[in-house]
Amino acid sequence: MYNHCRFPGALVSTHTRLTLIEMQKLGDFKLPNFFNYPPYFTLQPVRDTREKQIQLWKELVLEFCRSQKIFIISLEEDFPLFSNPTIERSLSHEAKEAFLSALVAEGRAEWIDKGHKKCLVLWHRIQDWADIILNFAKDNGLEDSVMTVEELRSGVESRGTELHGIDRTVLMRALKVLENKGKLAIFKGTSTDDDGVKFSV
Repeated sequence: MYNHCRFPGALVSTHTRLTLIEMQKLGDFKLPNFFNYPPYFTLQPVRDTREKQIQLWKELVLEFCRSQKIFIISLEEDFPLFSNPTIERSLSHEAKEAFLSALVAEGRAEWIDKGHKKCLVLWHRIQDWADIILNFAKDNGLEDSVMTVEELRSGVESRGTELHGIDRTVLMRALKVLENKGKLAIFKGTSTDDDGVKFSV
């Protein structure tokens, strides 16, 4: 998936080559090769080069968030992808905002606040989440069945599926899409934990 191109003129020292061996994983996530090249941590001035750089970072952020089930990135808090201690490089605030803004422009993320400090990452678009919920309901024979929203997010049935641990805001928006299509009905409980869904798939 990752395009391992190098920036024109980027020098790869012996130290940097060694980090390719040392820094292949972040937890259980395999990092792409570009993560070990210092130029990728600085916004590139040449337009074509910057576009390639942004594309690589977009793919990395989406894949990492999907694998770790991360939905919200705060630019003011430490985020594992935004620095590489091995090569002593960190993204500037401007670079972080540029990469996340590129995801927002594609509909793969949304700024939660006007100050662009927190970003909701949509590694699946809302419509795709709606499809996942619908398939989950069909696979589990939930025709005319009722579940609470919390059961969808954290119940036994959703364990091992992408729905387990889904951000509540994302889930509610996806459910609304399905409700508008007549695939389910959402009804209010006595508390948000008791909000329910009745499928009619």
